[in-house]
Amino acid sequence: MGPLACLPVFFTLDGRKVVVAGGSAAAAWKAELLAASGAEVHVQAVDLSPEMEKLLRSGSVKGRFVHHAAPWTPSCLTGAALAIADAASDGEAKAFACAARAAGVPYNVIDNPDYCAFQFGSIVNRSPVVIGISTNGVAPILGQAIRRRIETLLPHSLSGWAALAGKVRAGIMARLAAGRPRRAFWERFTEKAFAGQAAPEANEAVLALVNGLCDSAALELQDVKGKVTLVGAGPGAAEHLTLKAVRALQGADVILFDDLVSSDVLELARREARRMMVGKRGGRESCRQEDINDLMLSLARQGKSVVRLKSGDPMIFGRAGEEIEMLEQEGIDVSVVPGITAASAMASSLKVSLTHRDHAQSVRFVTGHSRKGELPETVDWKSLKDPAVTTVFYMGGRMSGRIRDRLLSEGCNPALPVCAVANISRPGELRWSGRLVDLEQGVETLSTDGPVLIAVGEVFHSLSGKAEAGPVSASFERRVASGNQAIF
Repeated sequence: MGPLACLPVFFTLDGRKVVVAGGSAAAAWKAELLAASGAEVHVQAVDLSPEMEKLLRSGSVKGRFVHHAAPWTPSCLTGAALAIADAASDGEAKAFACAARAAGVPYNVIDNPDYCAFQFGSIVNRSPVVIGISTNGVAPILGQAIRRRIETLLPHSLSGWAALAGKVRAGIMARLAAGRPRRAFWERFTEKAFAGQAAPEANEAVLALVNGLCDSAALELQDVKGKVTLVGAGPGAAEHLTLKAVRALQGADVILFDDLVSSDVLELARREARRMMVGKRGGRESCRQEDINDLMLSLARQGKSVVRLKSGDPMIFGRAGEEIEMLEQEGIDVSVVPGITAASAMASSLKVSLTHRDHAQSVRFVTGHSRKGELPETVDWKSLKDPAVTTVFYMGGRMSGRIRDRLLSEGCNPALPVCAVANISRPGELRWSGRLVDLEQGVETLSTDGPVLIAVGEVFHSLSGKAEAGPVSASFERRVASGNQAIF
């Protein structure tokens, strides 16, 4: 355990006295929050803001309010579980903090962390699931941004499922043995909870759900075979992960990941999951595909939930077809979670539509090399000179010169706009744009061993317009934007 800036705790406030000193709008928000937790909130204030007046009139969804039309005094803190103040000055804040400490009451002075024994964090409410987020009072806006991100991950129906879990928990503990049987039940229950459907409420529906999940868990324990999920990690940034991908990572026993998968993505996985790198990278020593297949099969036969985490989208140059075929032949349950492919991330980063209707009516994804490390001869290279086509070459960095030569030999215009992007969506993203004839030299200037995407087509004319005629070196202008180094 690393050092903690503060200890996250959850107070049970049902029926307990809480003091709020002040009648401001900020105090009203804290009073509403405390009453929603079941507290009896004593508001000490002579002057009330419109927000506080409205709150006192309307009441609370759970607790209740008691208004005292007088300033706070040390005696009003007696018997309180918590004390909150909106102080007009540091002097009042200090006096309130001293009085609360003397009374043995945890205290908070709004927007004044120097006089706080605890902080209010941002809250994600799926009660009885309640998530608190603290930045120790130093970055509240950051805490709110984190809350918004978590909100997108948790369906609103989760509240009903959590409440249902509380109702059936005792029955499940009596019905199923500890260990794998209970875990199998709750894993299936959790899958239902995150499916986005409302939890059943009628007794008959609840009983049918519990019986079905228990039967399903029993079958799982009889059949020791696990499952494999091919998950797209996207081009690099964890923000590009889909919600379904995050849920798969959270449910994995073992994660087999490529070396292009970022550490930020792996941080979203279940803490207990075993992580194994099975890197496959052009031009480097890599795990053989046969070895990866054998490892997936062995782990699945042990009853593990295996995530095969691939950069980009598993179904685009990810060898997913070979893995799916092998697993299905062995009777292993396999599913696929799509990811954002590199070409889409590149288009987003450059703000260029790959199918801009004024320039391109189709887009093609082409591998930059064959199994033998050469240009793929099965590609219809002649068709790629069609001016209404945008072509994106994956894994094309080392083959940039050969790609240029082949396209020129097929009759492509030497001045055709092209761009190359390395390390898409990562902190070290690099870009170059220019003419087809300068492609090899342009890719070399990126000076990276990271993955390089090469894109060719008239849709990139707005980028190549920044390049000057003449030697390729004259077309480069270095700039730093959004923390990413870019070459344009």
